[in-house]
Amino acid sequence: MPTVIIHISNEDPVLGEISDLPGVSDTMLFVKNPRRRDGKDLMHIDPNVMTVIWPLSRINFIEVMPSGEEEEIITHVRE
Repeated sequence: MPTVIIHISNEDPVLGEISDLPGVSDTMLFVKNPRRRDGKDLMHIDPNVMTVIWPLSRINFIEVMPSGEEEEIITHVRE
């Protein structure tokens, strides 16, 4: 499950996990374990919430964080 940083219009970035990257026909983004980039709870979401659904129309862009697998591949290629 990729960890992503979601940049939402007029809000602070949100860190979370998504099952799949959004496709061309998707209109919503399901984010599990939403939190601030420092790991703290989001002020506008109840602390007990585990999944949030955001419309893609509100999202400016998504950063995909490298997983351990990807870091190993990049490290190996650079050697």
